[in-house]
Amino acid sequence: MEKNASDTKGQTESELKAYVSRVGEDAREASLAMASLSAEQKTKILHAIADALEKDRESIQAENALDVVDAKQNGISAALVDRLTLNDQRYQAMVRGVREIAEAEDPVGEDIEESVRPNGLRLIKRRVPIGGIAIIYESRPNVTVDAAALCVRTSNAVVLRGGSEAYRTNSALVDSMRRASTAAGLPDNAISFVDSTDRRAVEYLIKLDECIDLVIPRGGEGLIRYVAEHARVPVLKHYKGVCHTYVDAHADVPSSLAICVNAKCQRPGVCNATETILVHRDIAKQFLPSLVDALRAEGVEIRGDEHVRAISSDVVAAGDDDWGAEYLALIVAVRVVDSLEDAIAHINRYGSRHTEAIVSSNLAAQERFVREVDSGVVMVNASTRFNDGGEFGMGAEMGISTDKLHARGPVGSRELTTYKYVVCGAGHIRE
Repeated sequence: MEKNASDTKGQTESELKAYVSRVGEDAREASLAMASLSAEQKTKILHAIADALEKDRESIQAENALDVVDAKQNGISAALVDRLTLNDQRYQAMVRGVREIAEAEDPVGEDIEESVRPNGLRLIKRRVPIGGIAIIYESRPNVTVDAAALCVRTSNAVVLRGGSEAYRTNSALVDSMRRASTAAGLPDNAISFVDSTDRRAVEYLIKLDECIDLVIPRGGEGLIRYVAEHARVPVLKHYKGVCHTYVDAHADVPSSLAICVNAKCQRPGVCNATETILVHRDIAKQFLPSLVDALRAEGVEIRGDEHVRAISSDVVAAGDDDWGAEYLALIVAVRVVDSLEDAIAHINRYGSRHTEAIVSSNLAAQERFVREVDSGVVMVNASTRFNDGGEFGMGAEMGISTDKLHARGPVGSRELTTYKYVVCGAGHIRE
């Protein structure tokens, strides 16, 4: 592996910049070498990675436990500590995700479209790897494995740069994956790790436009905005997950309660958790008391408008900042709206184009909501928590994009490819 962090902490600016450049150049060479790998070879490599992670589980979780202790001592928020923690269930899911990717269809080489021109030229639009992909992320060590596995499946070289709070865990995961994957035939440096906790390394990495073809930041809004503002490389991103659940006038009350509680409480510290619940005025008197009781039973702090505050003295008055807030905690904003149109307008004003949901039995309301809400994923009678690569059958995801180019929603294997045109002739020349 490249230099470890203890060796890079004292580096001068020029030394660190040269080190990061070398990582990028090595990844570029690896991405070209990966073009020769067959789908079967990549499947073998991915299973070897999963085997190694299973074998090394105890030692990796021990490193993770040390990271968690340090994170708590350093005052990191409960939401970030939760994301950092690799318990048995999450570890098993992480390994299972690698095996699912191994068995998934390989998108590389798939012919997307084919046509024949009047002059007999045959045009094929073929799916190909992007090349070198840098992933810059915080807290979640499962991203280390998901990103590496998805990039192997799609013949992309990956450069991983995790946060300092997960340094031990990420180092152990990368060591395990690299040993297993290179032994199974993966080109050297196809899985790379920026082995430095120096924040300047991020600045240098995102400017390597001759080596890196795409940057994907995952973490807090500050990190993502920094990358987007300073990168010379194209960035695939989402700033935050301000997700809404709208309970329509034609909603079933028991089903709406279950969906709202699940969307807010099942795992509040993640980006697809609902942050605002909108309730149609015609159902508010019937629905709000039950909603307030159900959320209070889960320990949720409710910040509401005057209609919601009239239900309970425990409801905090919502301010203007609450309607666009990503709490990542057991806090939710609740508002009564006069119509479906008002709900859509609220979402398009305050939402982050991540995930929005409508609960309604009215087909016309469902269709209008789906058509007019500007979001990467729209749920109908389902919790926002389902916006997830695993739930979409992708096995794993690189993140959830709120961009419109080139990918939107969960970023799985197909979203980590681009395409080239293959033009087949028979001695054709242009007149």
